[in-house]
Amino acid sequence: MARNAVRIAKTADELRSAQALLLPLELGLSLEQTAIAIGRSKGKTCTLRTNYCKRATGRMAAPVAKRNLRNRANRSLEEEKVLLQEVFDGAGVGGVLVVPPFADKLRQKMGVPLTLSAIYRMLARHGWRKIVPDTTHPKGDPLVREDWKKNSPGCWVKR
Repeated sequence: MARNAVRIAKTADELRSAQALLLPLELGLSLEQTAIAIGRSKGKTCTLRTNYCKRATGRMAAPVAKRNLRNRANRSLEEEKVLLQEVFDGAGVGGVLVVPPFADKLRQKMGVPLTLSAIYRMLARHGWRKIVPDTTHPKGDPLVREDWKKNSPGCWVKR
């Protein structure tokens, strides 16, 4: 199992924990030599070895990345998705979403105080994006704009 774990390791920590078990078995290295080989202290090497054995036998769960824990989440991802569909039903595909008017409605549905940044992060988690304003006003007249560009005094012209 340790040979296979060394082969399929995706992170340096996974590789080191598998090496902490494999090197003494394959090469007959001592704990001190193994620690030097993987670049950890003797105590950490021993901990890596015992934790790998516990995970392999099922006595210990594999570590979860801190990013995946969502310790401060108010709702699960599925609950957030349903809630966003209820609150922002008018801003579906192709609709424009302006968050501040809907923020109070969303706060009431959630039942907890939410800042605008938390609402924007929630929207980003579920694939919403901020629509960037266009470079020209939709009601603007392109002929008037071009005329102004041609006839306006330019501060960029050398005098």
